[in-house]
Amino acid sequence: MQLFDVYPLNPITIVKGKGSYVWDSEGTRYLDMYGGHAVISVGHSNDHWVKKIQDQVATLAFYSNSVIIDLQNQLADLLGEVSGKKDYQLFLVNSGAEANENALKLASFHTGRKKAVAFSKSFHGRTSLAVAATDSPSIVAPINETDNIIFSPFNDIQALQEVFKNNGNEIAAVIVEGIQGVGGINVATDEFLLEIRNLCDQYGSLYIADAIQCGYGRSGMFYSHDSAGVNADIYSMAKGMGNGFPIGAISIAPHIKPKHGMLGTTFGGNHLACAAAIGVLEEIKNNHLIANAAKVGHHLMSVLRQMPHIQNVRGKGLMIGFDPDEENADLRKRLLNNQKVFTGTSKPNVVRLLPSLALSATEVNEFLQAMAIELNIEQNAEIFIGA
Repeated sequence: MQLFDVYPLNPITIVKGKGSYVWDSEGTRYLDMYGGHAVISVGHSNDHWVKKIQDQVATLAFYSNSVIIDLQNQLADLLGEVSGKKDYQLFLVNSGAEANENALKLASFHTGRKKAVAFSKSFHGRTSLAVAATDSPSIVAPINETDNIIFSPFNDIQALQEVFKNNGNEIAAVIVEGIQGVGGINVATDEFLLEIRNLCDQYGSLYIADAIQCGYGRSGMFYSHDSAGVNADIYSMAKGMGNGFPIGAISIAPHIKPKHGMLGTTFGGNHLACAAAIGVLEEIKNNHLIANAAKVGHHLMSVLRQMPHIQNVRGKGLMIGFDPDEENADLRKRLLNNQKVFTGTSKPNVVRLLPSLALSATEVNEFLQAMAIELNIEQNAEIFIGA
């Protein structure tokens, strides 16, 4: 049997990881500035995270959600503390797409409405309704197409007001990434997020904050939406939640009341996944990784903005994007092949940086030196000051 060919693959087999580094089957070390699509939040093979999983799997890996699972309550308490949303409710799933699927479904149950608003360049997942709300027609199968999703331009307040004016009584929810990841690291303005909150309140719709890639401390705040000083009705999360162990969740405001049968899952919130997620949150809390993401990310962006051949540096914390000029359109490929540095990309040639929240200043400097070599920049004190 062969694998179904769904991804263009780099001819590299990664066999080991530690901190911000991975090694291939030939023993070559790579600096990981991408974290496997923003998944590695506390570092590859983090010791505390590993021990949490080892201890749990030696005790009990799984039992169904038909019984009390104390680890779920521990995770909910710790997530409420670290996120600042102590009065919210937690529903655990297995992935980001599942989280968004359940968020949209719950919004429809709560409001009794069918329509949702999503935005240009959005990416919310590959399951049925999540992919319908994703602005990428090539990955939307005919069976996923629906008239219940209304797309509006990202960061365009006037256009969104018009959407609500024409459809407000039918809109169950607005789903929005605080920083668009796959779309190219596009940052939602605080004014835009505030207007989403205002319109949802005015028309009785729910605000769904897609924090799957831009959450869990990556932006230098727990949810990147927090920058606007608003509370969403539902936060969806996954990616960095398990540091590589599959887990996702939605955090649900207290005014949304549960009812048996609305939502359900077999594997969501299993013992092993909860242990992994608790290990992540403990590392984030105890080692001040959100503050580290803010500090290190600010420095990294400030230096990138000084570099020639680099344009439109944007993002927050350790969710960063930039555009190489035309003569360096292949920069990402050169960084990987020549400098042994993993980065991510979005069309056409955006370079995305989504490293571990534990990224150090020394590792930042290593990345900047690799950039300088590939861009033929003289490595002087001004470029690397404070690294």
